[in-house]
Amino acid sequence: MTAPDMNAPIPKIAAMTAAVLLTGGLSACVTSAFDPETDATSPIAPRVQALVDANREYPQWADFPKSLEPLPAPVAIATQVNTLRVTNAGLAGEVSRIDWQETGDPAAYAAEVQARVNAVPVAPVTAETEAEMERFLARTRERGRAPPPVDRRPVQ
Repeated sequence: MTAPDMNAPIPKIAAMTAAVLLTGGLSACVTSAFDPETDATSPIAPRVQALVDANREYPQWADFPKSLEPLPAPVAIATQVNTLRVTNAGLAGEVSRIDWQETGDPAAYAAEVQARVNAVPVAPVTAETEAEMERFLARTRERGRAPPPVDRRPVQ
């Protein structure tokens, strides 16, 4: 029988000690954050404390409305889960067939896309809408301009 390596447990013990201390410190912070105390020197302290005390037990389960719909049967839930799994598998198959790597020149790709966009004629209604938007923007900018200052000198 060989002697165990005595140096091996030291890092584990140190890590566990650090984890316990860190968890204890964080839990102290969380406890103080969720249990704040009212400043007694504040002029509204009595009102704040009265509101806190009055609403300390709110909400209760009795205050929530009951569901009128019956819970679905476990078989129905299992069917829906299996349907989602099949749909997910089909979608994963479609995604795996997409060529995600762009091997061409980005500038050539941008030029190709721009050519495809330019090949589609603009409908007159779209051009009309663009002109309407420009007129609306001009009117809005004009309305947003500050009025001239008011003369505050007394009238003589």
